[in-house]
Amino acid sequence: MASSLIQSLPKEVVNLIAAGEVIDSLAAVVRELVENSLDAGATRIVISVWADLWRIRVADNGCGMDLDNLRLAATAHSTSKIHDYDDLWKITTLGFRGEALHSLAQLSDLQIASRAIDNSEGWRILYDNLGEPVIEEAIAIAPGTIVTVSNLFGNWPVRRQGLPTPVQQMRSLQAMIHQIAICHPQITWQVEQSDRPWFTISPGTTAQDILPQIIRDLKLGDLQHLKVELLADLENSEYLELVLGLPDRCHRRRSDWVKVATNGRIIKSSEIEQTILTAFARTLPRDRFPVCFLHLKISPNQIDWNRHPAKAEIYLHSISYLQKQILSAIEQALNLNPNNISETAHNQRVGKLLTAAEEKASYKIDRTIQPETAKKDQINLMELRAVAQVNNTYIVAEHPAGLWLIEQHIAHERVLYEQICQHWQIVPLEPPIILNQLSPQQLEQLQHIGLEIEIFGEQIWAIRSAPALLSQRPDCADALRELSLGGDLQTAQVAVACRSAIRNGTPLTLPEMQTLIEQWQRTRHPRTCPHGRPIFLSLEETALARFFRRHWVIGKSHGI
Repeated sequence: MASSLIQSLPKEVVNLIAAGEVIDSLAAVVRELVENSLDAGATRIVISVWADLWRIRVADNGCGMDLDNLRLAATAHSTSKIHDYDDLWKITTLGFRGEALHSLAQLSDLQIASRAIDNSEGWRILYDNLGEPVIEEAIAIAPGTIVTVSNLFGNWPVRRQGLPTPVQQMRSLQAMIHQIAICHPQITWQVEQSDRPWFTISPGTTAQDILPQIIRDLKLGDLQHLKVELLADLENSEYLELVLGLPDRCHRRRSDWVKVATNGRIIKSSEIEQTILTAFARTLPRDRFPVCFLHLKISPNQIDWNRHPAKAEIYLHSISYLQKQILSAIEQALNLNPNNISETAHNQRVGKLLTAAEEKASYKIDRTIQPETAKKDQINLMELRAVAQVNNTYIVAEHPAGLWLIEQHIAHERVLYEQICQHWQIVPLEPPIILNQLSPQQLEQLQHIGLEIEIFGEQIWAIRSAPALLSQRPDCADALRELSLGGDLQTAQVAVACRSAIRNGTPLTLPEMQTLIEQWQRTRHPRTCPHGRPIFLSLEETALARFFRRHWVIGKSHGI
């Protein structure tokens, strides 16, 4: 930055730094230059790429550099961001090694034009392959910096030949810009390809404003934003910021948008990524993955950035504590409250909900919903009041901002599933249930989920225990045979909940409907059933007003 002097690092500091920046592609060049722009306080970054010409230009409106700093900018291990050993453990910038510009000088024709924000003139310098100035000239330029990299890998033809095609490189470059943009939502991005506009990203307040610009078919209302304070004192403020796709509205075929960032940079952390996936367990359809961006803003002394040249692999202290906070934050974000309920594409959701309704014949018996003693103000539920039942399948509930349709079977299934997970119990069967013609795999599966089995004859077995919810059912034998067909314990728990939940087509009284609504709202993941199906459809008052055109002036609506 303009106020900081660029200087060469002492040898003892250089020796402690991991191998320098890895410039192995067009995307890597842009990454290093953009990180310098962000460190310089830029709010607008313009990236121009000529892939066929191996040329890149990055322009920003950051604080810029004066002539003295420009002369040192491309020399080896020269930086304004750290100065001594202690600085390695309190890094607050994206760059710190002082190797990016020097590496670019070695691999290309490097030119930097810059004007410090407090200077009246700017300078342009062309560097040799050692990072030393060759040509210097004064120029007219706005405050900020323009870095031009030409003839990349021109003297390294083997490296050029080993790179992916230009199309693949541009795809990687775009993905890299997207990742940086969600970490820095306040930045305006303008990207050009071969002198033609390619894409832009408008600034926002949080990553929630950025994700719909870069993920196709994602809408702002599909996302929930949450900020949770981890630590606050006079010196430090640590928090996690979470933007997740609501599971009843969006999910993906791959886990490509489960992203973790720390202090402004996307990182690789298998432990945290797995924590996120665990938090979404049994909220999404089979083989689908969430949209989730987690940004940890934590004290620099809790991070060791100096583990990988690209700074993507780091060491986080207190990771177990962070994992617990992440699980809690995701659960909080998935809860139902007036701030995270919005009517989104309601016509499409009506169609999906109706086609997802189960066949009435697929359920064996009714379940009685027992009222609970907890008062509403003690459990902090949304104000939902059951008013009717449609087709003995959907509960109609009103609330101050509109009305909801709740599918009774899957709402009850969610309630039972979470109860089963918390209180999974295998109880004795008297008399035992007799099953025949079970394969070795089926027997192994029943034993795997904890059931007691004895041989009772030729190809006949006595099942002497069963899950508590199934033990008193007349169709227990059918349920046990279904459980024997495969899956882990969690799959078995889902199957028990599904079979035990009240069936569609069952009439309910208003008190039973109200009790079910309150039980369902209290669950940890109330948006979807354990199979990933949406449980409710919200129709907001604003949407109803638009449909019935209540904004019309009365006189005009009558043709007056």
